[in-house]
Amino acid sequence: MNIVLMGCPGAGKGTQSVKLQQEFNLHHISTGDVLRAEIASGSVLGKQIAAIIDKGNLVPDEMIISMLENIIKSTTKGIVFDGFPRTVKQAEALDAMMRRLDRSITQVVMIDLPEKEVVTRICSRRQCKQCGEILHVDLSVPLSKCPACGGELYARPDDTPERARHRLDVYHQDTLPVKKYYQTGGKYVEVNGNQTPEKVFEDIQKSLK
Repeated sequence: MNIVLMGCPGAGKGTQSVKLQQEFNLHHISTGDVLRAEIASGSVLGKQIAAIIDKGNLVPDEMIISMLENIIKSTTKGIVFDGFPRTVKQAEALDAMMRRLDRSITQVVMIDLPEKEVVTRICSRRQCKQCGEILHVDLSVPLSKCPACGGELYARPDDTPERARHRLDVYHQDTLPVKKYYQTGGKYVEVNGNQTPEKVFEDIQKSLK
């Protein structure tokens, strides 16, 4: 099983990807995590990626495809793609890459979320440095520790109102056409993202059956 999980920024792709990973023993590939790891490594590529992201723009396709292909080659598990593809060109490149690796995308799930919820979710998002748990906090009483493990919580640098709106603009311009691309293949389904994470996951499971 190889799943593409789609949705606007803040739709809960990361949370649902982890649930899918655990439920179906999949390899979770978050392009965001892959890119952040490359940046943290201090490599030349990481510095180039950091400069691109700092401007709120998308990382070039060839950089992402190269990194993802190396990861996929290293596992025999099914994959859940979190945050990729974001453009039709990337979707076509992903299909070509999967064919080279004798794999294919089996399901594309779109987590649909009203835009009015997007900025609020992004700005209230916090992630644990220790366990990676993603939380949405009450900004009037921000949490300082992760309730799951007690680790330190932090806000991603691009989780600001200005960056959120820019990312939505990029999403509408580049990512929504991917929906049409996948709809023609008969593997595309939508679930309502404006529910509890548990209910969203329940709906995703039903769509996979």
